[in-house]
Amino acid sequence: MRKLIPVLSGVAWAGVVAALCIVPQPAGAQPFPSKPIRLVLPYPPGGGTDTIARPLAQRLSEHLGQQVVVDNRGGAGGAIGMELVARSAPDGYTIVLAITAQLAVNVSLFRKLPYDPVRDYAPITLLGSGTYVLVVHPSLPVKSVKELIALARARPGELAYSSSGNGSGGHLAAELLKNMAGIKMLHVPYKGGGPALMDLLAGQVQVLFSTQLASWPHVQSGRIRALAVSTAKRPASLPDLPTIAEAGVPGYDSGVWYGILAPAGTPREIIGRLNGEIVRVLNLPDYRKFLVNNAIEPVGSPPEQLGQYIQSEIVKWAKVIKDAGVRVD
Repeated sequence: MRKLIPVLSGVAWAGVVAALCIVPQPAGAQPFPSKPIRLVLPYPPGGGTDTIARPLAQRLSEHLGQQVVVDNRGGAGGAIGMELVARSAPDGYTIVLAITAQLAVNVSLFRKLPYDPVRDYAPITLLGSGTYVLVVHPSLPVKSVKELIALARARPGELAYSSSGNGSGGHLAAELLKNMAGIKMLHVPYKGGGPALMDLLAGQVQVLFSTQLASWPHVQSGRIRALAVSTAKRPASLPDLPTIAEAGVPGYDSGVWYGILAPAGTPREIIGRLNGEIVRVLNLPDYRKFLVNNAIEPVGSPPEQLGQYIQSEIVKWAKVIKDAGVRVD
């Protein structure tokens, strides 16, 4: 992640949270929230984002005094859930937890998108960021990113890398590496991260950008080799693994990040209240530890920073997608 503000702790956030949680109300108006809040996930149930969202919803329910209900609305690369939120009333009772794909990538991948990631939403906070792990099959005679790049240059187009599908985070992470390192590798897309990893383990492909949760048991068993992490900063869960930028590609930064947004037009006071309460949850030691153990670095940004970050990421990934010639429709 680039130039993100880490979650502050203790006294540093106490004053911020207290100020954000005070929501002025017109005479006769009910205080917010006065009914349950729907947290939309633009993905099917059971995915990795559920792992983050459900404990978050539980703790927010306790802090807000109203139930926060997770509503899975998967399909169309996340467009179904995103459109639902964009068309919801801007009153704070429908919000969305989206990732890099919905907020920065899809706008360049799809010719027609039923939502605008900038125009249609009011940012609440950048929840956190996660990394990919660059792993290779042990039959490949490389033990570093520099050696992988040298081999790819010596054998242009011969090395194959798998991904969970065209336009997926792992696919674009590999395309960014190809673009910045000036190498050629063959893309082999699969219908999910599991099959992509299985064929790497079987030696059918040689390279993969995988999540830590999926790949690390196989790294520890010696079935695959980890070369680097994809983000600009080493995650706390992998302190001894270099970043790709450190390992020979300066400026490289690719990962997955999680943003929470409301429909455009949601009052600033309500955005402030939601931001403050989410930041409070991110500062809970048990939830923070939970995220870190799942290779996610808590962030908890101000709303404005998330808005700026979305726009900068749209520009970044538009260039990668254009240079790679990636389309999904």
